[in-house]
Amino acid sequence: MLDNQMKATLQIRDKTVELPMHSPTLGPDVIDIRKLYAEGDVFTYDPGFTSTASCESTITYIDGDEGVLLYRGFSIDELAEKSHFLEVCYLLLYGDLPTAEQLEDFETRVTRHTMLHEQMQNFFRGFRRDAHPMAIMVGIVGAMSAFYPDSTDIADPWQREVAAIRMIAKMPTIAAWAYKYSVGQPFVYPRNDLDYSSNFLRMCFAVPAEDYEVNPILSRAMDRIMTLHADHEQNASTSTVRLAGSSGANPFACISAGIACLWGPAHGGANQACLEMLREIGTVDRIPEYIKRAKDKDDPFRLMGFGHRVYKNFDPRAKVMAQSADEVLGLLGIENNETLQVAKELERIALEDEYFVSKKLYPNVDFYSGIILEAMGFPTSMFTPIFALSRTVGWISQWKEMIADPSQKIGRPRQLYVGPARRDYVEVENR
Repeated sequence: MLDNQMKATLQIRDKTVELPMHSPTLGPDVIDIRKLYAEGDVFTYDPGFTSTASCESTITYIDGDEGVLLYRGFSIDELAEKSHFLEVCYLLLYGDLPTAEQLEDFETRVTRHTMLHEQMQNFFRGFRRDAHPMAIMVGIVGAMSAFYPDSTDIADPWQREVAAIRMIAKMPTIAAWAYKYSVGQPFVYPRNDLDYSSNFLRMCFAVPAEDYEVNPILSRAMDRIMTLHADHEQNASTSTVRLAGSSGANPFACISAGIACLWGPAHGGANQACLEMLREIGTVDRIPEYIKRAKDKDDPFRLMGFGHRVYKNFDPRAKVMAQSADEVLGLLGIENNETLQVAKELERIALEDEYFVSKKLYPNVDFYSGIILEAMGFPTSMFTPIFALSRTVGWISQWKEMIADPSQKIGRPRQLYVGPARRDYVEVENR
């Protein structure tokens, strides 16, 4: 429950307005401005909503100053080391780590829903052969309400549960089939004897002529990537899902909206931009040139993969990702990969250089993830779809929480209007 004991007093011209304040479990106190317009006849102005809490949530907590990310109170470092993605999915969805029996039941339910409705193959084939996988995912997920109409009633808790399981289970199949379609290869069906990440890798890289033996190190690296991206509080795509859901839209439409938002290069496309930057630098000896350019205010070049909207300290996900990069490239025999060497040297310099330290430009999760995915064999066009399938559980958890919140209303931000005042209409012949 929120604490309403504290008050904030706001003087607006000749009027004094008292606003309740709430103390969260973790993080700064919050001023409740819901009655500010009614009592003070003013709005707040907060472009990007960087100082505005849009909801009450129990799912994810971020402390950007300390570099902390918690899922339901559990540290991301510990979860990445000791847990696995489907256990993390259960945690995000239901609020606590499962017992062995609960986990087995959950994994079985997800595994049994990984196949897509057979008619959906026709939907894939309606796209151009060179369609971007993200375009396909937006369309396919949005169309799921037509194929699974028995789980679209948001007022029915059981239908919400079925929709959640279906999307978590089917998103790897959708992403893999989007990839297969984009490269002109046959679709590969999921297999119930494989774990979640191994199943995804096999559906992406197996062909009818020969099967794909999933390496456990690659599978573990993919599982970690999914875990690290599972949720991240009220980011742009999550806020999009919540905003769409606040209108009463069905869950498939809401998740499709989230995927569309994630497609933006400032959000889900950052790891692709980072990899392209590392390729542009090319070799370690060219790093000083690019460091100099990054410091030049008149040069448009910016170091990608450094800094974060929320984290003002080291991104805790980046540490795990760097470890995975070493393991994956070591397994593949490309640990001396030039791109990885450039990344490591760039990271070392940035962590020691006063310019980057003072501006708190630490490596973020995108810095190494692109290197890992490329080493696995994924083209850059698949980086964001993998992000989308990983984030699906977070979106669904946030959506379910929003639906169950009795205080939630349809999203309706206000504005600071700076257009013309009222004008009289002029007949066309007099203009």
